[in-house]
Amino acid sequence: MHLSPVTIPLLSLLLLLGVWVAAAALTADPEILPMPGALAQPFWRELTSGALPYHLAHTGLRVLWAFALAMTIGTVLGLVMGSYPAVDRWLDPWLVVFLNLPALVLIVLCYLWIGLNETAAIIAVTLNKIPNVTTILREGARARDPSLRAMAQVFGMRKVTYLRHVLIPQLAPFIAGAARSGIAVIWKIVLVVEFLGRSNGVGFQIHLYFQLFNVALVLVYSLSFIAVMLLVEWLLLQPIERRVRRWRAP
Repeated sequence: MHLSPVTIPLLSLLLLLGVWVAAAALTADPEILPMPGALAQPFWRELTSGALPYHLAHTGLRVLWAFALAMTIGTVLGLVMGSYPAVDRWLDPWLVVFLNLPALVLIVLCYLWIGLNETAAIIAVTLNKIPNVTTILREGARARDPSLRAMAQVFGMRKVTYLRHVLIPQLAPFIAGAARSGIAVIWKIVLVVEFLGRSNGVGFQIHLYFQLFNVALVLVYSLSFIAVMLLVEWLLLQPIERRVRRWRAP
């Protein structure tokens, strides 16, 4: 039986929902793991009060800022390191250090050095993601076909034309891959940043209800933002990735 690309993810999520129901039935304690239906009332209450949209918006804005900064800086660094071996030899030790530096350490240091403010939060998240984007784009720069560059030089192709029709199509799968992995990692780090030092956002609310041991509201805020990120993944990132990979199809 042939299933459509939309049906398979939905069935997979239904299977996950079934695992949740089974686990909740086994624990038989709504204070530890409530049934999915038990979240409807607290979700509606948070939604209609405006608290849920307010905190989702703050977290989403931080994710957007950190994502844009990390992708821009990481892409430039990756292209430079992948194109110039001398620069790569100098910067590679830095890259290894930051790749292995725990996210929690960077978050705490940014808060200590800059203060418990929005700037520190966004910088901490951005610094955590730049090394991953740089690594992926460096490999993309190294994987470029040198014959295409030679062809462009032979035909005297303008730099803008070369960038648009030769370089970007080759790098597009790597950029798309960095974007997909980046958005998944960034929003998780944003929640930790909010958990530790912000007065709004989904992470702040999770911290609040963790202290109150309110599992239902922890799940409401967590799943609400997961739902937003799934929509971004399915409606934006996956279609873009499929589009940029079409030229490689046989």
